[in-house]
Amino acid sequence: MSLPAHLKSRHLPLGDQRTGRFYGQDILSVSQFTRDDLEYIFGVADAMRNMVAHIGTFDLLKGKILANLFYEPSTRTSSSFLAAMERLGGSVIPISEVRYSSVSKGESLPDTVRTLECYADVIVLRHPETGAAAIAAQAARKPVINAGDGIGEHPTQALLDLYTIRQELGRIDGLTVTMLGDLKYGRTVHSLSKLLSLYDVNVHYVSPDLLKMPADLVAQLNEHGLRQTEHATLEGVLPESDVLYVTRIQKERFADLNEYEGVKGAYVITPETMRSAKPRMALMHPLPRVGEISGEVDHDPRAAYFRQMECGLYVRMAVLAMVLGKA
Repeated sequence: MSLPAHLKSRHLPLGDQRTGRFYGQDILSVSQFTRDDLEYIFGVADAMRNMVAHIGTFDLLKGKILANLFYEPSTRTSSSFLAAMERLGGSVIPISEVRYSSVSKGESLPDTVRTLECYADVIVLRHPETGAAAIAAQAARKPVINAGDGIGEHPTQALLDLYTIRQELGRIDGLTVTMLGDLKYGRTVHSLSKLLSLYDVNVHYVSPDLLKMPADLVAQLNEHGLRQTEHATLEGVLPESDVLYVTRIQKERFADLNEYEGVKGAYVITPETMRSAKPRMALMHPLPRVGEISGEVDHDPRAAYFRQMECGLYVRMAVLAMVLGKA
């Protein structure tokens, strides 16, 4: 499919034959991306945004099938990939109740993946165990996209987060990004911090001592030159923050619920909190939220989290088109 004439631009790499760098590839970790790759992906996402706005749905991936394999509950990521594939004209095999499938009979992840690739052209996997996506990719002949593996990574979430920052503020270099909440178990902040290390940014981590960013990851990012500081409270860093990225305290990640009870509700963003923030900044959250951002904040023009969800559609459309050789 070719772009309509009014959408064509030298800035849109859709259909660019100079590189097939993502065709047939797995998307497992943000570590596989260069800064040049990110600009390419965001260019394709821009093209997808324009096409959805002007056309709605189109047949770029007509005849292609996505297997959406989710071992954990998901609303946003699962729906986003489903919508992305259908917007592109493809079809989806939705598997969100794994406990009712052959897995409940003891089938291994590699066998499940090998079975699904007999029916589908690409597999999106959400799994509670870190490293599961890599195991699936090793077993599969078709591309596997990691939609979150335990406390490991969530690469497409990080891509959409960075794309949102670019959309909201017009740039990434020179910004100060503050990450708040569960930084120990939060795979979204793990992946986003790795992408930010490719840019000239300052990053603040604000969390309870129990939920600090993993020390090995901080050390790794230091080696990449990322400027990082750790804090226990938000007050000192919020006034200088261009992005405040809030995460929920993830009850499901705690082996000891007493520990969860001790840190839940540690930080809550309210209209009063936002009075200390810059007039132009982006308040982000990967969602779902469970009280860490007051509903009263939703009307603040700086609240970007629902626009963030929409950005996820365009980024995941871009990723699907790329791995299937249509970008």
